[in-house]
Amino acid sequence: MEQHRRRNWIGKIAVVGLAIGAIVAFRYFGLGEYLSLDYLKSSQASFQHTYQAQPFLIIAAFMGIYIAVTALSLPGAAVLTLASGALFGLTVGTVVVSFASTIGATLACLVARYLLRDWVQGRFGEKLSTINAGIEKEGALYLFTLRLVPIFPFFVINLLMGLTRMRLFTFFWVSQLGMLAGTVVYVNAGKELAQIESLAGILSPGVVISFALLGLFPITAKKLLALYKKKFSASEDPSACLAEGRCP
Repeated sequence: MEQHRRRNWIGKIAVVGLAIGAIVAFRYFGLGEYLSLDYLKSSQASFQHTYQAQPFLIIAAFMGIYIAVTALSLPGAAVLTLASGALFGLTVGTVVVSFASTIGATLACLVARYLLRDWVQGRFGEKLSTINAGIEKEGALYLFTLRLVPIFPFFVINLLMGLTRMRLFTFFWVSQLGMLAGTVVYVNAGKELAQIESLAGILSPGVVISFALLGLFPITAKKLLALYKKKFSASEDPSACLAEGRCP
């Protein structure tokens, strides 16, 4: 048992070390400059030429970079999404980003779960029991809503879901479905890369509100249906019938 714990701690330290090393290298070598909107716009022509020469290699390399960026919660995912639209077009770009972003998010969730969940559950287990029960019952709907509303930071959702008991497969498919609308918006915007001046202008208030309403609809519909069933059951209950004086 003690040996298992020691191996577990060694594994966690190794994961933390790798993550910190990758982040330090990203900062030290200034790799963030290559994930900026200005660099992307200035290099669009050369990217297009390389992609036309070796499309499968570029797609694989692009997905690898995207997965690493999202898994480590590094800045640049939005710019990469625009790049996919400029480089691959709407259909291929959407497919590439959809899978790469979801895989990266799932890896981030897995790392958070591996490193922190046991400690968090052990320390706050009683306080988190209600949250865990809610996640097991309606977690997919809540995650779907969070993914659709762009105001919730991407990496925060990955971290928080990693601390819950949500199944990774559920996290994967709900994330992919929930992020799809935003992915299409950014990839489509990337097709007109030369006209984009800032990332802030891509999602207008109307688009954000539309995403929020779309995300809230399943939860609202489920709550209303449950309320209707509760009232219907109460009306059929003999005790309720006697209490209201409606029984023959």
